[in-house]
Amino acid sequence: MYGDLFKEAVKAAGYAYCKYSGFHVGAALLSADGSIFTGCNVENASYSLTICAERNAVFKAVSEGVTAFSAIAVAGSSTSDFSRPCVPCGSCLQVLGEFCGRDFPIILADGEYKLSDFLPFSFGKEYLI
Repeated sequence: MYGDLFKEAVKAAGYAYCKYSGFHVGAALLSADGSIFTGCNVENASYSLTICAERNAVFKAVSEGVTAFSAIAVAGSSTSDFSRPCVPCGSCLQVLGEFCGRDFPIILADGEYKLSDFLPFSFGKEYLI
């Protein structure tokens, strides 16, 4: 169902700026209106300033006024083989949790998962009171 979305994630990985790790990551975020926002990892010599592909795609969408999403595909590899799954990091999962429900689809090379599979608990606005 999301095969084309995964292909877009692989394509986005081709734009990764990863001269330090050599690990290319691409994300393709499907909005509720059918638009696709892509992102890639952008590394920095000061590693803490690196941005992941998933957050890059989310922030790009939000900066254009889009905050409703249907799915995200993530592809990562240090070679041209994107057949192994690349699971989003905790920071990216938390950002996705800000905008998406527990059943939000995350598409990896080996299939479809739910956000709650990787982030069973998240920090939300209910803790800010």
